[in-house]
Amino acid sequence: MYKLLFPIIAFLLLSYNPSSDKSQLYGKWKGEDQGEIGYINFDPDGYAHFEIRGQIFGGKEFEYDGKMGTVTYKVSENVKPIQVDLILTILDTGEENRLLCIAEFLDENTMKFAINFQNQRPTAFTEENSLVFTRQ
Repeated sequence: MYKLLFPIIAFLLLSYNPSSDKSQLYGKWKGEDQGEIGYINFDPDGYAHFEIRGQIFGGKEFEYDGKMGTVTYKVSENVKPIQVDLILTILDTGEENRLLCIAEFLDENTMKFAINFQNQRPTAFTEENSLVFTRQ
């Protein structure tokens, strides 16, 4: 009995990777792009919003192009780097648009985040597609 139990416990402990834990995303993250400071916030309820120049885009409910919308996120942790989908939903119609992203935690409070705006998920972090964010 113990000959089987020990390898199972060891496998579970070794396969746990805290750097891919979705809860690590929670919070407000600050990034800089060409001298412009911006923030992205991931809340535990699955909503995300951006803050640039004091304006907030996204979250549970906001106005977008004269229509009410919401921005949520989904995380796939079973891949490296983790995949993050930012989902803009127009509330009246249910129409969705997705930004396909990848993220990698450099440490507990530093994250590399890449976005591709051509409806394809980035496969690597480059100078053109990624920023480094620090937890606030």
